[in-house]
Amino acid sequence: MATIVLTVTNDLTYDQRMQRICSALAEAGHSVELVGRELPHSLPLDGQPYRQCRLCCRFNHGFLFYAEHNIRLWAYLMRVRCDAVGTVDLDTLPAGCLAAVLRGKKRLFDAHEYFTEVPEVVSRPAVKFFWEMVARLCLPFYRHAYTVGPCLAEIFEKKYGIAFGVVRNMPLRDASFTIHHSSFKKVLLYQGALNAGRGIEQMLEAMRQLAGVELWLAGEGDLSGRLRQLAAEFGVEKQVRFLGFVKPADLKALTAQAWLGINVLENKGLSYYFSLANKFFDYVQAGVPVLTMDFPEYRALNEQHEVAVLLKKLTPEAVAESVGRLLEDPVEYEKLRRAALAAREQWVWENEKPRLLNYWAAMLSAPAAS
Repeated sequence: MATIVLTVTNDLTYDQRMQRICSALAEAGHSVELVGRELPHSLPLDGQPYRQCRLCCRFNHGFLFYAEHNIRLWAYLMRVRCDAVGTVDLDTLPAGCLAAVLRGKKRLFDAHEYFTEVPEVVSRPAVKFFWEMVARLCLPFYRHAYTVGPCLAEIFEKKYGIAFGVVRNMPLRDASFTIHHSSFKKVLLYQGALNAGRGIEQMLEAMRQLAGVELWLAGEGDLSGRLRQLAAEFGVEKQVRFLGFVKPADLKALTAQAWLGINVLENKGLSYYFSLANKFFDYVQAGVPVLTMDFPEYRALNEQHEVAVLLKKLTPEAVAESVGRLLEDPVEYEKLRRAALAAREQWVWENEKPRLLNYWAAMLSAPAAS
């Protein structure tokens, strides 16, 4: 069995995908360490079946943060004992690639998103050019990689000339599942970062047309303060609950209380357009229908199990109309709910984990130079 170090730039407490990946590798017998970032508001880490390390940086935003974090991460990777380095996304690739190549360690790349096409990057040509250069310089040193969905895998293979597998970001099967939401008030639940492009502003404005409905927001982000102001400006503050950061274990119980899960994004870059968010699967695992965008990955999933209302455009009017239609048509809602109950048996981490382990086994069994 191998000693594996995986790297991210985020706090480790709320990263469900990495928790599942590291746990799966540890359960397979590997010695695993996940290296992330310590923030001023970081909570103490929960116990996991793998080691955890958080690097503390002087800078927490912008170029100086990425530069400092990669320098600290490179220094850490140069001294830590390991057989392989798993680098997650382009923002840890400089350090991960350089350390693994210099030390002759095996390496694997995990793309959680289309990093150069996220809204924060795609609108800034110089920043986008920098990260594109990072990818062009580093990825030729990799022969093993995977990402979160088929569309992104195809794009990355054509763009970078290496094969990308797919490990979808699905939740663990919930054996304790019980249906709660049918007897509760009509709750629209959004879980995730309160950042630009997530459609939260449109959701808040739509609430003005949705009497008797509540919107729960589980998460914080760059727009936390502004969104609270908007709720007051729109006169919907009594319909909106800002729940702050919620730990994954608590999020399950919260999601089970929802009537409809919200996964709406502005089409502000190819990363969002080809996204396959974990929240979509979390809602389905709780037996909750979803309001999501009519983007390729969600459209393909909805053709397998019609669990969602697909939104063709993100406007307050379109949101209010779609939610209102479900409120007025309990038969249609029940059809979506029953589809979610069927899909939840298939869209689970237990079906994705073998793919993950196969990709890692292939990398670990390959010659060190490949």
